[in-house]
Amino acid sequence: MSASSDLPTPIADSDAEQLRKLGYSSNFNRTMSLWENFALGFTYLSPVVGVYTLFSLCLAAGGPPMFWAYLLVGCGQLLVCLIFGEVVSQFPISGGVYPWARRLVGARWAWMVGWIHSIALCVTIAAVAVGAGPYLAAMMGFEPSNNTNIIIALVLTLFATVINLSGTKVLARIAMFGFLCELVGAMVVGLYLLVCERHQPISVVFNTFDIRVDGSYLPAFLTASLAGMFLYYGFEACGEVAEEIPNPGKKIPVAMRMTIYIGGIAAMFACLALILAVPDMHAVINGIDKDPVKTILNHAFGSMGSKVVMGVVMISFTSCVISLQAAVSRLLHSYARDEMIIGSTMLRKISTRTQVPVAALFVSGVVPAFIILLGYFLQDAVATIVSFAAIGIYLAFQMIVIAALYARARGWKPSGNFTLGAFGLPVNIGALAYGAGAIINMSWPRNPGAAWYVNYAMILSSAVVISIGLLYMLIAKPFARCNKPAGDAWKISQ
Repeated sequence: MSASSDLPTPIADSDAEQLRKLGYSSNFNRTMSLWENFALGFTYLSPVVGVYTLFSLCLAAGGPPMFWAYLLVGCGQLLVCLIFGEVVSQFPISGGVYPWARRLVGARWAWMVGWIHSIALCVTIAAVAVGAGPYLAAMMGFEPSNNTNIIIALVLTLFATVINLSGTKVLARIAMFGFLCELVGAMVVGLYLLVCERHQPISVVFNTFDIRVDGSYLPAFLTASLAGMFLYYGFEACGEVAEEIPNPGKKIPVAMRMTIYIGGIAAMFACLALILAVPDMHAVINGIDKDPVKTILNHAFGSMGSKVVMGVVMISFTSCVISLQAAVSRLLHSYARDEMIIGSTMLRKISTRTQVPVAALFVSGVVPAFIILLGYFLQDAVATIVSFAAIGIYLAFQMIVIAALYARARGWKPSGNFTLGAFGLPVNIGALAYGAGAIINMSWPRNPGAAWYVNYAMILSSAVVISIGLLYMLIAKPFARCNKPAGDAWKISQ
């Protein structure tokens, strides 16, 4: 395994030996620091992208108490993050959820986890890239349209691919730059809004403005809580690059928790600042002001100032796409290294010059680009496909939570640098309960007047992806091609 000359030889040798004991060798470059690893997860989570994208929809749906969704969802996802930390600490293998599932349960379960997660990540890349269009239009001063959004998304995806092909060092530096820009930008904009543009009292976060759905506020709040559910899932990206950071078993769990803590606080701060800066809350809730973010920024910063803010938002979108693409490429490489996917010979190759999986990065650019292009011809179909983005990630996460619970039932005792000890089982159960509730909430039909395939888009897209994966698995039997360790986590604990 090649190691950077910056690394002390004992650490490099220890990492190589640990990986060898897990059944692998690696040509990745272990140059990513703890903070760079955290920055990768932070920009993948991207509080600015998450808050700004869904703020208008969720504020109109649930009113200012939507703010509390970020706290509640953050606590739920922290439970999942803690379980992931235990797993990656013992199995710091590139690719994240796929190798973890392989060791906890077995090859078949791992193949389905990898399949669902890779599709979800590719769809997420497409969704985030397309979502950047209106913000670039606002920054450049032209009206967005479906066609311009597609062009912008394709250019952004190409740019992300070029950056990722440049190597781990460039990826780490871009992630760090994106993190600093996003965090500083969110704090500066938020502080200015709180100090100079407050139009609402702090008590407004408890004011439902008499929003009711079938006589109850709860359904409205559950709809508004989607703001948080579409945000807190960048922490697993820290583990996707486990072979690119020294001492991963110790550092990655820390980076994962930092992603939740710092990303969550930044998102809550940005959301609170926007809520308190809304000039007319009734206009938002009644649908008169359909874009309160634009209203707030134009009112606070003027035309030119709001364009500067949009520039910061665009940096957030760009770094988010880059981080997402890095994550899916490592997953595909890990998949291919175990011969679990078509084209494994090419996809598992690591460039001797840049030490990144070139073919896997190419696929992680082409597939999202194809989805983006479909939007030019089939907007409704693409909307259904994109609906799989968040729920697919949640499904893959919960398959790891279930896998950890299954392994515990068989006698697995986490033995990495980070463990929950006696709290492991209750946290595991709590993570499963949260995840199941979140998936039900995300997929619940909420628009009786819409076509059935719109109301059930998440369920439909999930059924299609899972069915195709099962069919391929049954016919091609990819799980039978590799004799690498599988389903042995509990044996290691004996």
